[in-house]
Amino acid sequence: MNVSDPNAHAGPAAAPASTEAASRPRNFGIGAMLAVSLMAFGFSFALVPLYRIACEKVFGIRLERGPSDMAAATTGERADRWVTVTFDATVNSRLPWEFAPNQLTMRVRPGEIYETTYFARNRSDRDMVGSATPSVAPARASQYFNKTECFCFTAQTLAAGQKIDMPVRFIVDPALPDDVSTVTLSYTFFKNEELTARLQAKPSSPSATSSSAADAAP
Repeated sequence: MNVSDPNAHAGPAAAPASTEAASRPRNFGIGAMLAVSLMAFGFSFALVPLYRIACEKVFGIRLERGPSDMAAATTGERADRWVTVTFDATVNSRLPWEFAPNQLTMRVRPGEIYETTYFARNRSDRDMVGSATPSVAPARASQYFNKTECFCFTAQTLAAGQKIDMPVRFIVDPALPDDVSTVTLSYTFFKNEELTARLQAKPSSPSATSSSAADAAP
């Protein structure tokens, strides 16, 4: 009587189970790597807006916008909106300069670049250095008035009797509140005492000295 061994076929049947068990960790590892790669890919794109937010909100640096950003920024902007910008100028009593805007008012469209000029003349007989301080009214409009070029960025040196025209380039932000229809840009010129003292302490050039002596001669 032949009695079959119950364990005779156990070996071959167990082989597929062990193969399947070994493949599970490998499949899990591949899936984990794909998930990490996708997360890193998404994080790299997230860095761009985070960098923009850090520059604009924390450091106050407005990054240059591309065509797509400008299109998004101007979406919903009223094409018929105009804002009146008035220009004003004053001079501190310690600075013997003449200072005034060459144009008193200008109608501008928000989002576009405009340029105007201010006139200055040194009425004294000595070289002097002045510094201009800007202000915008109403005060809540100041954050929407952006100057891209301004003589207030640096001190201005005028020789005795010299006169110049100084440019100002600006943009009114389209986000300016609707109830603000007029913005005033004002400048006050002050005498820069330190730089003027340094300038006047420098010895005159030989040509300037001889010229002055010739003018003073009878």
